[in-house]
Amino acid sequence: MLNSERREAIVKIVTENGAASVTELTKMLDSSESTIRRDILFLSKAGRIQRTHGGATMSSRQFISVEETFAAKSAKNAEAKRRIAKYAAEQINDSDFVFVDAGTTTLYMIEYINDGCEATFVTNGIAQAEYLSRRGFKVIIIGGQLKAATGAIIGMEAAANVQIYNFTKAFIGVNGISKSQGYSTPDPEEAFIKKTAIDRSFVSYVLADSDKFGKVSQVTFSSIDKACIVTDKEPDKDYYNWTVIKVV
Repeated sequence: MLNSERREAIVKIVTENGAASVTELTKMLDSSESTIRRDILFLSKAGRIQRTHGGATMSSRQFISVEETFAAKSAKNAEAKRRIAKYAAEQINDSDFVFVDAGTTTLYMIEYINDGCEATFVTNGIAQAEYLSRRGFKVIIIGGQLKAATGAIIGMEAAANVQIYNFTKAFIGVNGISKSQGYSTPDPEEAFIKKTAIDRSFVSYVLADSDKFGKVSQVTFSSIDKACIVTDKEPDKDYYNWTVIKVV
């Protein structure tokens, strides 16, 4: 195995498991401990992982501890989000009962829903509810606590409202995607809404631009196999062993 291939493999293992010891990496990559230690030192200096006593952990760049505002999220990867949103909108049929999560990509999705669509939409996003209503669609907004930074309705009351419904499709935003940690987001109360919507939906789609892969946030709301991922670039091939992925 080439040095570059082995180092990429180390980054992948550490990212997906959160951490790995030198002993584990030595066995997995069939290399000597001295080689693995040199690789860890090289990768830590490059900022790709963090060196620890006896192994390595994820780089802080891959752990999302603070959630950005809605405006900040909107400014990132707008073209990719629009491609994802367009594909998502094409999955909606007149007979559908749809959950639309609060988030930037789901807001873009509303722009591409066919005029006159007779689906019913349930959402915890203030901006989503307003946009759906302006376009003339039937929309139900759930009650609960308003989170000002993201314009999302969250909390136990909101989750209780979501639990009474049976959705044909759910479209969910995400902050991080990892094979071991699943789908994650920084806010526990917002995570509970996402989890409830996925649990109550026949089919769920996670709308995620490609930079969400390999990242982890504080709260896991679902395992990776519970939803189809719609993204803009091919992720690591291993992800295809865990769930359905549509690249647009």
